Amino acid sequence: MTEAANFIWYELMTSDPAGAAAFYGAVVGWNIPSQGDATAGGVDYRMIGRSDGGNAGGMLALDANMLAGGARPIWLGYLHVDNVDAAIEAIKADGGTVQMGAMDIPVGRIAMVTDPQGAPFYIMDPVPPEGGGESDVFSVTEAQRVRWNELATSDPDAAIAFYKKHFGWGQEGQMEMGEHGAYRFIQRGDVGLGAMMPLMEGYPAPIWSFYIGVDDIDRAHAAITANGGTITNEPMEIPGGEYAMNGIDPQGAAFGLVGPRK
Repeated sequence: MTEAANFIWYELMTSDPAGAAAFYGAVVGWNIPSQGDATAGGVDYRMIGRSDGGNAGGMLALDANMLAGGARPIWLGYLHVDNVDAAIEAIKADGGTVQMGAMDIPVGRIAMVTDPQGAPFYIMDPVPPEGGGESDVFSVTEAQRVRWNELATSDPDAAIAFYKKHFGWGQEGQMEMGEHGAYRFIQRGDVGLGAMMPLMEGYPAPIWSFYIGVDDIDRAHAAITANGGTITNEPMEIPGGEYAMNGIDPQGAAFGLVGPRK
Protein backbone atom coordinates (compact mmCIF):
# COMPACT_ATOMS: atom_id res chain seq x y z
CA MET A 1 0.00 0.00 0.00
CA THR A 2 1.39 3.34 -1.03
CA GLU A 3 -0.18 5.33 1.81
CA ALA A 4 -2.22 4.68 4.91
CA ALA A 5 -5.87 3.83 4.34
CA ASN A 6 -8.63 6.28 5.10
CA PHE A 7 -12.30 5.78 5.88
CA ILE A 8 -13.86 6.81 2.56
CA TRP A 9 -17.53 5.90 3.13
CA TYR A 10 -19.94 4.94 5.88
CA GLU A 11 -23.05 2.84 5.48
CA LEU A 12 -26.09 2.31 7.66
CA MET A 13 -27.77 -1.04 7.16
CA THR A 14 -31.31 -0.70 8.44
CA SER A 15 -34.62 -2.57 8.51
CA ASP A 16 -36.65 0.65 8.16
CA PRO A 17 -34.98 3.20 5.88
CA ALA A 18 -37.83 5.71 6.06
CA GLY A 19 -37.81 5.56 9.86
CA ALA A 20 -34.02 5.84 9.99
CA ALA A 21 -34.12 8.77 7.56
CA ALA A 22 -36.52 10.65 9.83
CA PHE A 23 -34.49 9.82 12.95
CA TYR A 24 -31.09 10.91 11.66
CA GLY A 25 -32.63 13.93 9.99
CA ALA A 26 -33.85 15.10 13.39
CA VAL A 27 -30.74 14.14 15.34
CA VAL A 28 -27.92 15.04 12.93
CA GLY A 29 -29.56 17.27 10.35
CA TRP A 30 -28.95 14.93 7.43
CA ASN A 31 -31.22 14.89 4.39
CA ILE A 32 -32.05 11.31 3.41
CA PRO A 33 -34.78 10.47 0.87
CA SER A 34 -37.88 8.96 2.46
CA GLN A 35 -38.26 6.84 -0.68
CA GLY A 36 -35.43 4.81 -2.14
CA ASP A 37 -34.49 4.04 -5.71
CA ALA A 38 -33.83 0.37 -6.36
CA THR A 39 -30.32 -0.16 -7.66
CA ALA A 40 -29.13 -2.99 -9.85
CA GLY A 41 -30.22 -6.22 -8.20
CA GLY A 42 -33.22 -4.52 -6.61
CA VAL A 43 -31.35 -3.23 -3.55
CA ASP A 44 -32.82 -0.12 -1.90
CA TYR A 45 -29.86 2.24 -1.42
CA ARG A 46 -30.11 5.91 -0.42
CA MET A 47 -27.51 8.63 -0.14
CA ILE A 48 -27.11 10.43 3.18
CA GLY A 49 -26.97 14.11 2.29
CA ARG A 50 -25.30 16.85 4.31
CA SER A 51 -26.49 20.43 4.59
CA ASP A 52 -23.49 21.59 2.54
CA GLY A 53 -24.54 19.50 -0.44
CA GLY A 54 -22.06 16.68 0.07
CA ASN A 55 -22.76 13.11 1.14
CA ALA A 56 -22.04 11.61 4.56
CA GLY A 57 -22.47 8.03 3.37
CA GLY A 58 -25.26 5.72 2.29
CA MET A 59 -28.18 3.74 3.67
CA LEU A 60 -28.87 0.13 2.66
CA ALA A 61 -32.32 -1.31 3.30
CA LEU A 62 -32.17 -4.81 4.78
CA ASP A 63 -34.75 -6.95 3.02
CA ALA A 64 -36.46 -10.08 4.39
CA ASN A 65 -33.81 -12.41 2.95
CA MET A 66 -30.96 -10.40 4.47
CA LEU A 67 -32.67 -10.35 7.86
CA ALA A 68 -33.38 -14.10 7.65
CA GLY A 69 -29.69 -14.62 6.90
CA GLY A 70 -28.68 -12.90 10.13
CA ALA A 71 -28.07 -9.33 8.94
CA ARG A 72 -28.97 -6.68 11.50
CA PRO A 73 -29.05 -2.89 11.66
CA ILE A 74 -25.47 -1.65 11.95
CA TRP A 75 -23.13 1.12 10.88
CA LEU A 76 -20.14 -0.04 8.81
CA GLY A 77 -17.10 1.81 7.51
CA TYR A 78 -15.29 1.48 4.18
CA LEU A 79 -11.49 1.48 4.10
CA HIS A 80 -9.65 2.42 0.92
CA VAL A 81 -7.37 -0.24 -0.56
CA ASP A 82 -5.48 -0.24 -3.85
CA ASN A 83 -6.44 -3.82 -4.76
CA VAL A 84 -9.51 -5.44 -3.18
CA ASP A 85 -8.68 -9.00 -4.24
CA ALA A 86 -5.10 -8.82 -2.96
CA ALA A 87 -6.31 -7.25 0.29
CA ILE A 88 -8.80 -10.08 0.80
CA GLU A 89 -6.09 -12.71 0.48
CA ALA A 90 -3.77 -10.85 2.84
CA ILE A 91 -6.53 -10.38 5.42
CA LYS A 92 -7.51 -14.06 5.22
CA ALA A 93 -3.88 -15.09 5.63
CA ASP A 94 -3.74 -13.17 8.91
CA GLY A 95 -6.93 -14.67 10.35
CA GLY A 96 -9.61 -12.33 9.01
CA THR A 97 -12.70 -13.61 7.24
CA VAL A 98 -14.70 -12.70 4.14
CA GLN A 99 -18.34 -11.83 4.78
CA MET A 100 -19.10 -10.75 1.20
CA GLY A 101 -16.78 -11.55 -1.67
CA ALA A 102 -15.35 -8.94 -4.01
CA MET A 103 -17.86 -7.38 -6.37
CA ASP A 104 -17.94 -4.48 -8.78
CA ILE A 105 -20.43 -1.67 -8.32
CA PRO A 106 -20.70 1.53 -10.40
CA VAL A 107 -18.45 3.46 -7.99
CA GLY A 108 -15.73 0.85 -7.50
CA ARG A 109 -14.90 -2.65 -6.29
CA ILE A 110 -15.86 -3.65 -2.75
CA ALA A 111 -15.87 -6.57 -0.32
CA MET A 112 -16.93 -7.03 3.28
CA VAL A 113 -14.41 -8.62 5.62
CA THR A 114 -13.71 -8.96 9.32
CA ASP A 115 -10.50 -8.47 11.23
CA PRO A 116 -9.09 -11.53 13.07
CA GLN A 117 -11.16 -10.66 16.17
CA GLY A 118 -14.40 -10.53 14.15
CA ALA A 119 -15.16 -6.81 13.69
CA PRO A 120 -16.72 -6.30 10.22
CA PHE A 121 -15.86 -3.57 7.74
CA TYR A 122 -15.79 -2.97 4.00
CA ILE A 123 -12.73 -2.56 1.81
CA MET A 124 -13.04 -0.58 -1.40
CA ASP A 125 -11.02 0.44 -4.43
CA PRO A 126 -13.13 3.38 -5.63
CA VAL A 127 -13.51 4.80 -9.10
CA PRO A 128 -11.78 8.19 -8.83
CA PRO A 129 -14.39 10.97 -8.64
CA GLU A 130 -14.65 13.50 -11.44
CA GLY A 131 -12.29 16.35 -10.70
CA GLY A 132 -10.26 14.19 -8.31
CA GLY A 133 -9.98 14.86 -4.60
CA GLU A 134 -10.29 12.64 -1.54
CA SER A 135 -13.48 11.49 0.13
CA ASP A 136 -14.62 13.95 2.81
CA VAL A 137 -17.05 11.74 4.76
CA PHE A 138 -14.57 11.63 7.66
CA SER A 139 -13.52 14.89 9.31
CA VAL A 140 -11.97 15.51 12.70
CA THR A 141 -13.84 18.81 13.07
CA GLU A 142 -17.00 19.05 10.96
CA ALA A 143 -20.63 18.45 11.95
CA GLN A 144 -22.70 16.00 9.87
CA ARG A 145 -19.58 13.90 9.16
CA VAL A 146 -18.06 11.05 11.11
CA ARG A 147 -15.43 12.61 13.36
CA TRP A 148 -14.10 9.59 15.30
CA ASN A 149 -13.74 5.86 14.60
CA GLU A 150 -13.62 3.56 17.62
CA LEU A 151 -12.91 -0.17 17.69
CA ALA A 152 -13.95 -2.25 20.69
CA THR A 153 -12.05 -5.52 20.41
CA SER A 154 -11.26 -8.69 22.30
CA ASP A 155 -7.52 -8.31 21.64
CA PRO A 156 -6.36 -4.67 21.24
CA ASP A 157 -2.70 -5.59 20.79
CA ALA A 158 -3.47 -7.98 17.93
CA ALA A 159 -5.96 -5.54 16.37
CA ILE A 160 -3.47 -2.69 16.41
CA ALA A 161 -0.84 -4.92 14.77
CA PHE A 162 -3.36 -6.02 12.13
CA TYR A 163 -4.50 -2.54 11.14
CA LYS A 164 -0.93 -1.22 11.18
CA LYS A 165 0.17 -3.98 8.83
CA HIS A 166 -2.74 -3.94 6.40
CA PHE A 167 -3.78 -0.30 6.45
CA GLY A 168 -0.65 1.59 7.43
CA TRP A 169 -2.01 3.25 10.57
CA GLY A 170 -0.01 4.46 13.53
CA GLN A 171 -0.72 4.08 17.22
CA GLU A 172 0.56 6.77 19.56
CA GLY A 173 -0.83 7.81 22.92
CA GLN A 174 -3.45 6.35 25.18
CA MET A 175 -5.84 7.17 27.99
CA GLU A 176 -6.16 4.85 30.96
CA MET A 177 -9.68 3.64 31.77
CA GLY A 178 -8.92 1.98 35.10
CA GLU A 179 -10.09 -1.62 35.26
CA HIS A 180 -11.27 -1.39 31.64
CA GLY A 181 -7.72 -1.04 30.33
CA ALA A 182 -6.30 1.51 27.89
CA TYR A 183 -8.04 3.62 25.27
CA ARG A 184 -5.36 3.67 22.59
CA PHE A 185 -5.34 6.36 19.91
CA ILE A 186 -4.82 5.50 16.24
CA GLN A 187 -3.56 7.80 13.49
CA ARG A 188 -3.41 8.05 9.72
CA GLY A 189 -0.26 10.07 9.25
CA ASP A 190 -0.70 13.09 11.52
CA VAL A 191 -4.53 12.85 11.59
CA GLY A 192 -6.22 11.24 14.59
CA LEU A 193 -8.58 8.60 13.20
CA GLY A 194 -9.95 7.38 16.51
CA ALA A 195 -9.07 4.74 19.07
CA MET A 196 -9.09 1.07 19.98
CA MET A 197 -10.15 -0.30 23.35
CA PRO A 198 -10.85 -3.61 25.08
CA LEU A 199 -14.27 -5.14 24.60
CA MET A 200 -16.38 -4.18 27.60
CA GLU A 201 -19.61 -5.42 29.11
CA GLY A 202 -22.52 -4.59 26.84
CA TYR A 203 -20.57 -5.26 23.64
CA PRO A 204 -21.56 -8.75 22.43
CA ALA A 205 -18.74 -8.92 19.86
CA PRO A 206 -15.89 -6.80 18.47
CA ILE A 207 -17.31 -3.86 16.56
CA TRP A 208 -16.42 -0.52 15.03
CA SER A 209 -18.40 2.45 16.36
CA PHE A 210 -18.61 5.80 14.58
CA TYR A 211 -19.07 9.19 16.22
CA ILE A 212 -21.07 11.60 14.07
CA GLY A 213 -20.50 15.32 14.44
CA VAL A 214 -23.46 17.42 15.63
CA ASP A 215 -23.86 21.17 16.04
CA ASP A 216 -25.15 20.96 19.64
CA ILE A 217 -24.87 17.84 21.80
CA ASP A 218 -27.82 18.78 24.02
CA ARG A 219 -30.12 19.43 21.06
CA ALA A 220 -29.11 16.10 19.55
CA HIS A 221 -29.54 14.35 22.91
CA ALA A 222 -33.11 15.59 23.17
CA ALA A 223 -33.82 14.61 19.57
CA ILE A 224 -32.72 11.01 20.17
CA THR A 225 -35.33 10.31 22.81
CA ALA A 226 -37.99 12.45 21.10
CA ASN A 227 -37.62 10.37 17.94
CA GLY A 228 -37.62 6.86 19.38
CA GLY A 229 -33.93 6.28 19.99
CA THR A 230 -32.20 5.07 23.14
CA ILE A 231 -29.30 6.73 24.96
CA THR A 232 -26.67 4.27 26.18
CA ASN A 233 -24.02 6.73 27.41
CA GLU A 234 -24.87 10.27 28.48
CA PRO A 235 -22.79 13.19 27.12
CA MET A 236 -19.29 13.15 28.61
CA GLU A 237 -16.74 15.92 28.23
CA ILE A 238 -13.74 14.94 26.13
CA PRO A 239 -10.33 16.59 25.68
CA GLY A 240 -10.81 19.88 23.88
CA GLY A 241 -14.04 20.75 25.65
CA GLU A 242 -16.58 19.04 23.42
CA TYR A 243 -18.90 16.20 24.44
CA ALA A 244 -19.36 12.64 23.22
CA MET A 245 -22.26 10.27 23.80
CA ASN A 246 -23.68 6.98 22.52
CA GLY A 247 -27.10 5.81 21.46
CA ILE A 248 -29.10 3.23 19.55
CA ASP A 249 -31.40 4.27 16.74
CA PRO A 250 -35.02 3.04 16.63
CA GLN A 251 -34.07 0.16 14.34
CA GLY A 252 -31.27 -1.07 16.63
CA ALA A 253 -28.06 0.32 15.11
CA ALA A 254 -25.58 1.72 17.63
CA PHE A 255 -23.97 5.10 16.96
CA GLY A 256 -21.99 7.84 18.67
CA LEU A 257 -22.28 11.61 18.59
CA VAL A 258 -19.70 14.30 19.27
CA GLY A 259 -20.11 18.06 19.40
CA PRO A 260 -20.14 21.21 21.50
CA ARG A 261 -22.51 22.11 24.33
CA LYS A 262 -24.23 25.39 23.47
